[in-house]
Amino acid sequence: MAYSSGLLAIAVASLQQAPSPATQAPTGVGQSAGQASEPPIVSDPEFDKALPALSNDINAPLEPMIPVPVTPSGTPVAPQPAAPVAGAPVQGAPVTTTPAPDIPADIAQPLQPLASYDTTPLVDVAVKDEKAPEIRYETVIRGLDPLKLTAQFNGLSALKGGKGKAPNGTVIAARGREDEQLAIRLMKSLGYYDGTAVSTIETVPNDKTRVKAVVSATPGKQYKLGTIVVKADPTIPPTLIRDALPLKVGEPIDALRVQGAEANVALTLPQQGYPFAKVGERDILLDDLAGTGDYTLPVEVGARSSFGTTTTEGRLAFGADHVRVLQRFKPGELYDNRKVDDLRAAMVATGLFSTVSVEPKPTGNINPDGTEQVNLLVEQERGKPRSLSVSGGYSTGQGVRVEGAFTHRNVFPPEGALIGTAVVGTQEQGVSGTFRRSNAGRRDRTVTLTAGVNHSNYDAFDAFTATLSGRISYDSTPLWQKKFTYAYGFELVGTNESVYDFNRGERVRGTYFIAALPGQVQFDRSDSLLNPTKGYRLKLSVSPESSVRGAVRPYARTLIEASAYYPVGQSIVIAGRVRAGSIPGIDRDDLAPSRRYYGGGGGSVRGYGYQRLGPLDPDGNPVGGRSINEFALEARYRFGNYGIVPFIDAGNAYSSVLPKGSDLRFGAGIGGRFYTNFGPMRVDVATPLNPRPGDGKVALYISIGQAF
Repeated sequence: MAYSSGLLAIAVASLQQAPSPATQAPTGVGQSAGQASEPPIVSDPEFDKALPALSNDINAPLEPMIPVPVTPSGTPVAPQPAAPVAGAPVQGAPVTTTPAPDIPADIAQPLQPLASYDTTPLVDVAVKDEKAPEIRYETVIRGLDPLKLTAQFNGLSALKGGKGKAPNGTVIAARGREDEQLAIRLMKSLGYYDGTAVSTIETVPNDKTRVKAVVSATPGKQYKLGTIVVKADPTIPPTLIRDALPLKVGEPIDALRVQGAEANVALTLPQQGYPFAKVGERDILLDDLAGTGDYTLPVEVGARSSFGTTTTEGRLAFGADHVRVLQRFKPGELYDNRKVDDLRAAMVATGLFSTVSVEPKPTGNINPDGTEQVNLLVEQERGKPRSLSVSGGYSTGQGVRVEGAFTHRNVFPPEGALIGTAVVGTQEQGVSGTFRRSNAGRRDRTVTLTAGVNHSNYDAFDAFTATLSGRISYDSTPLWQKKFTYAYGFELVGTNESVYDFNRGERVRGTYFIAALPGQVQFDRSDSLLNPTKGYRLKLSVSPESSVRGAVRPYARTLIEASAYYPVGQSIVIAGRVRAGSIPGIDRDDLAPSRRYYGGGGGSVRGYGYQRLGPLDPDGNPVGGRSINEFALEARYRFGNYGIVPFIDAGNAYSSVLPKGSDLRFGAGIGGRFYTNFGPMRVDVATPLNPRPGDGKVALYISIGQAF
C-alpha cells in the first residue's frame, strides 16, 4: 500500500503529542518539576496501529487533518478542555458581544442573473480634438538608392504612409522604428544580411513646426551563393531539377531570384511527368568571413507518371466519354499538368459548369516503361444552361445594330445548344434559330444548323431573305489557337431584292433562289487570335453556287486574304492586310445583289460608308461588282490597357471578273483601343482621301476586336 508523506507526518506528530500513560511519569518522580520529559519510545506495532486506514476508493472522503489521539491499546483519548487564556472570559461570567455591522439593503439583495445583463461590446468612439497640436515631418531615406530599393521602401514605409503628419513625436519615433526593420528586410532580400538601419528625428532650422524623420541604412557586404545543393531522388533526365533551378555559384543571394528559381522547379516537375513533386524549405548557411551562403534545397520528386483513365463525378453536365473528347492527351503519354489545366479550361469554356476541377490520382500501377499510371478525377457541378446576351455596334453606312440572343447550351447533351436570335437595327432586322453541337466528336469541331428570315435595307439593295444553312467547322479558340482550320457546309437561300435595271433605267424587285456549298481553309502562324502582334495568316474561301432566276446559272465566289504582323520594339506593331476576290461564271446583273462584292466600311476601306465602294447606278447608289481588292496598313501603339492606331486603307470593287489596280479609293484615320480580357474595344474615325460625289467627310466605326 502506498502512503502519503503528509499523512505519515501527521501520524508521527500525533504520537509525539499524546504520550502513553504507562510511560509518562508524574512530576516529581524521577524528574524535577519544569524539566522536560524524555519522549516515549514507540514500538513498531504501536506505530503501525497509529497510522490511519487508507482506502483504495478515490472517491472516499479525505482523512481528518488533525488526527484523534489514541492510547497504546488503540483507544481514542477524550479531548481535554483548553487552559484558560489570559484576558479570555471566564466560564459563568457575562459575555460581551460585538454588534454586527449594518449591511446596506442593496448589498444584501441577491445577485441578478447573468442573462439580465447587456453584453453588447462597448464602442470606442474616437473624438478628434480640433485644437490638438499636429506635427508635420519630412521623411528622408539614406543608403537605399545605390541598392535601388528606395521606391520599394517608399511604397511600404510607415513614415511615408503617415503623409507627413503625426499627433506627437512619439508616433513619429514609432514609425521610424518600423521603417528601420523594413529597411533591414529589404536589404536582406538582396543578400545584405549584415545591413543595419537607424531612425532619427532632426529639427528643421528656422522652422519649429516641422521636423525631419531620417532613416539611415548601412547595407554592409553582399553575400553570394557559395554552393548549390539539391537533395532529391534521381529524375529522368538526371539534370531535370538543376536545369530548372537557374541559380549559379557566385551570384548574389537575391530573395526574389531565389524564390523565382524555386517556383520554376515546382512548375517544371509536373510538366515533365512528376505530378506529385513538392519543393521543400530551403536552407542557406551563411559564412561571415567568406561572405557566402551555402544553399540547400530539398525536393520530394515522387513517382514519374503517365496518364491513365479519366473518370468524373458530381452533378454532371456530361459524362466521362465527352470529357475524353476535350482532353488533348492519350492514355500512356507522359504526365504534363499543362494538358490537365487545358482540359479544365476547355470544360469551363463550355459554359455548362458552376465549378469544375481536375485532380491526378495515383494508382500504384506500374506501366511497362516504368512510369506509374495516374488517373484523372473530374469533379463537376453543372451550372445554369440558359443565358441571355446582347451586343451592339455602330458604323457609318450600317447605322445602329443591336443583337439579342437566348441560348440553352445543353438542351441535347452533350453540348447540344438551341439559340434564338433577334436583330434590330436602323437598316437590318431579323430572327433566326440555330442548333449547335460543340465539340462534336472532336475538340473544337462544331456542327450548326440555322434557319432564319431577315430584312436588309442598304443603299446597295433592299432584301427580304429566308435562309436554311448547315456548317461543320474546325476552329481556333483563345484556349487553343491552331495552325490549320477549316469549314464547309451548305446554304439554301430564297431572297426578294431590289436591283437596278440598267435597261429600264430604274430599280425593280427580283426573286432569286440560291444553292451554295461554301468552304474555307485558313493557315495561321500569328501569336494571338484576338490581338496578334507577330506572325501571319492566310485564308482562302470558295463557294460554288447556283442561282435560279428563270434559268439556272452556276458560278463561284472566291476570296483570298493575307495579313501580317511585325513588332517594332515593345509597344508598336505594324499590321498589314491584302484581300482580293472574284466571281467567275455569271454576269453581274444575273447575280443577286446580296451575293455581289462591295467595298467600304469598318472591315474594309475605312473612311467610306458601308458598301459604298464599287460601281454606282445613275442615282449614286452602289450596285456591287464581281471582283474586289483591298489593302490596309496600321501602326498599333499600345500603352497599358490603351492604344492609338493610325491607319491607311485602299481598295475598290469592280464590274470585271478580276480586280484592277487602278481607280483605288484611299481612306485614312486614327483609332483608339481599350484592351480587355476578351479582346480590344475599337473606335475608329476615318476620312476619304479621294472621295467621289456623295461620299461623306468623316466615318465612325465602333466594334470589338482589331480591324484584322
